[in-house]
Amino acid sequence: MIKTPDESGGDKGVPFYAPGHVKDHPDIGQHCEAKTGGINITVSITTTDSDNTKTSDLIPVITLISPRHQDSWIFTRKGDARGYIDSERLDELWIHTGTACNLACPFCLEGSKPGDTRLPAMSLDMLKPFIHEAVDMGVKQFSFTGGEPFVVRDFANILDYASQFRPCFVLTNGTRVLTQRAHQLLPLKSNPFPISFRISLDYPDAARHDIGRGEGSFKESLDSLKWLLDNGFKVSIARQMELQEDSIAVERAYHDIFVQHGITQELPFTAFPDFGTPGTDDGSPEVTTACMEKYPTQQSRSHFMCTYTRMLVNTGKGVRVYACTLVDDDPDYDLGATLAESMQARIMLRHHRCFSCYKFGASCSAPA
Repeated sequence: MIKTPDESGGDKGVPFYAPGHVKDHPDIGQHCEAKTGGINITVSITTTDSDNTKTSDLIPVITLISPRHQDSWIFTRKGDARGYIDSERLDELWIHTGTACNLACPFCLEGSKPGDTRLPAMSLDMLKPFIHEAVDMGVKQFSFTGGEPFVVRDFANILDYASQFRPCFVLTNGTRVLTQRAHQLLPLKSNPFPISFRISLDYPDAARHDIGRGEGSFKESLDSLKWLLDNGFKVSIARQMELQEDSIAVERAYHDIFVQHGITQELPFTAFPDFGTPGTDDGSPEVTTACMEKYPTQQSRSHFMCTYTRMLVNTGKGVRVYACTLVDDDPDYDLGATLAESMQARIMLRHHRCFSCYKFGASCSAPA
């Protein structure tokens, strides 16, 4: 058993076995006490020889702990106490429809591509219990991301069902996969709650956008944007954030393009930094409890998505609840099998994308 001290000084036991040494060997006992991230680790293995003599050996730490988890959940690599979030409410439930997509963008934070199954597709039957649990907990909105939701066979049914209970918000690349299902979307306008969309347009430059998303995709997304607006749906734009940009000038450039395409509305934007691809680490600083003194109250921490959201992910263990939309590549952010269970967990800001929320207030939610 590895034991990691919790913040009150007590011990938090985490079941642990050294691969090939302990788990299945009846004559071997173990004792491990550890704090990772630059703090001493002591591991002793006691064995019984054929003459009943007990001996102890040290196993190198590298054989016990994988490189991905050399960090402690509660301490940084330097041994500082890690920053955290305690959630108080569930305002928004995100539903990951799966990592399959009709595009294969090299920068995709989900690593999505056609036929991808890292996260399998969702079905309505899987989601119904969570939709009802969320409504009972007072959720205000259901939001959907992928992959590309519109490549999922059951998505129109999912959207139809969810919008019977709460407003819905859909992230989409807005290519022809959306307009091909226009006949399924139009009837949903009469549902009790509205459905809004966010379309990804990386740059106000068709050629630059198409380098990452494929030739013609900018035009297809503009066509979908206009169709949605013409049919009374609310739409916003997701774009790439660049260092030292003039955001007003950037968004004015988008507006000029929209006008040329017959779109005269002033649309809201959400700008995203580069989050990296799944399983990568961009070297961002780690968020410590000292960092979080910048946000001393629950209200001041509200720009962290994990204060008010959860995300459903289809995994090999069934549908699981993750902390937010940015951490599904790390199984340590699996918070349980129910929403109620997930709300009891303290969210440690260990993922490198947590720094984006800390620095930029990154949020996948719909603009106000």
